[in-house]
Amino acid sequence: MKYVSIIILLLSSFFLTAQTVIPTPETVVQGNGEFRTKNLQADIRQTTDAALPSEAYRLQITENGIEIEASGDAGFFYARQTLKQLGTEQQDGTWIIPCLKIEDRPRIGFRSFLLDSGRQYQKVTTIKKYIDMAALLKMNYFHWHLTEGLGWRIEIKQYPRLTEVGAFVGKGPEQQGFYSQKEIKEIVRYAAERCITVIPEIDMPGHAEAALVAYPELGCFGDTIQVPENGFTQNIFCAGKTHTLDFLKNVLDEVCELFPSEYIHLGGDEAPKGNWDTCPDCGQCIKEHGLKDSHDLQLWFSAQMANYLKSKGRKAIFWGDVVYQEGYPLPDNTVIHWWNWRGHKDTAFKEALKRNLPVICGTNYYTYLNFPVTPWKGYEAARTFNIKDVYTANPSYGKEDSPLLLGMSCALWTDYGVTEDMIDRRLFPRILAIAEQMWSRSEPESFEQFYQKVKDKKEWFEKQGYMFGPGLKSEVTDDFSWD
Repeated sequence: MKYVSIIILLLSSFFLTAQTVIPTPETVVQGNGEFRTKNLQADIRQTTDAALPSEAYRLQITENGIEIEASGDAGFFYARQTLKQLGTEQQDGTWIIPCLKIEDRPRIGFRSFLLDSGRQYQKVTTIKKYIDMAALLKMNYFHWHLTEGLGWRIEIKQYPRLTEVGAFVGKGPEQQGFYSQKEIKEIVRYAAERCITVIPEIDMPGHAEAALVAYPELGCFGDTIQVPENGFTQNIFCAGKTHTLDFLKNVLDEVCELFPSEYIHLGGDEAPKGNWDTCPDCGQCIKEHGLKDSHDLQLWFSAQMANYLKSKGRKAIFWGDVVYQEGYPLPDNTVIHWWNWRGHKDTAFKEALKRNLPVICGTNYYTYLNFPVTPWKGYEAARTFNIKDVYTANPSYGKEDSPLLLGMSCALWTDYGVTEDMIDRRLFPRILAIAEQMWSRSEPESFEQFYQKVKDKKEWFEKQGYMFGPGLKSEVTDDFSWD
């Protein structure tokens, strides 16, 4: 394999010639020749350059070997991810890698993938599979949705019924189970080795049905709780009962012991206030604190939880629902996760900036990869999108002109029974466009150029264990099923 004499390329594509770099590096200098090795690890020389940003790297490949320069573990790791995709392994075990030099760094600092393990429980090996995927795509956060109406998945030793009962309220396939604290520590360690921080999500006050089945006294009326097969109900944690707030703080004590992440996600979305509006304890709390209404009560409740995390040196992430209206001020360790473009466009983004709160952009159009390419179960035509929509019209992309932007996220929610065998075909190939938007600092190329290269790389991803689904509606055959 020979290359032309040295050329500097400011790449605008996802790929480097016939070889792949995921996502696109900032600068590539191509040289003549190739490097051959039978021991890829042994032939890498690593040099520390403290002047480089924390996730930046330089990768140089000559006929004599491979050299990586970075300021720390993340840069060295991302260089190896790039190298992994540049090499071609031969039948005799030899690796052939083109000679070149790459200088690379990410466009945004916060790049996350969310997996919903609340509605559907996944095996530990499956969790690790998608941590590997996030690492391959140079994402640095794994957002782990651990509590939901259909299941409480995190072992809390002070409250054993959360998993003894709450982890088994779902009746569908793969809706029963939880992660022991030993398993969680292993997953956190596994992710850290891949330069990924695990952010746990403990949803409050809504999506709490599983916890309330286990401990009914945490709700407004202590009623028998019906667990919804889909969606959510009025049964949310009671904000007016002191013992409910104490319970949640005790839960956060154990969460913070398990997860060293700077960020703890506290949910805050889809919390209907019907019970709060008639609950005497909530009414008394509103009166006591001079609050306007039950929405203001949620802001007060959220502030109590965020301040508790602040006392532990942590930051609280809330879904954008908490800033749709003015009210009780949230503390300065609050981060807003903008998601509901479909229902509220960029309201949450603008309101977060107005309050001087940092923002993560992860809009349901077009980063919720559970939305299929064509209709399926509860996903009607209006809740579908293809890879072209992601690449050309993602509202989460292009907001980096604000200094309050932390970064971007993407998500795989498991509504309507998305079991483990269904995940890959929803993620791939669309997640490749999102990874490109998170990392690449170059001007995007045309969608047609980009997508051709995605299709050319399909076989490579499938060899890594990730199966492709359709990327465009035209690719969905009559006999295809999202099940």
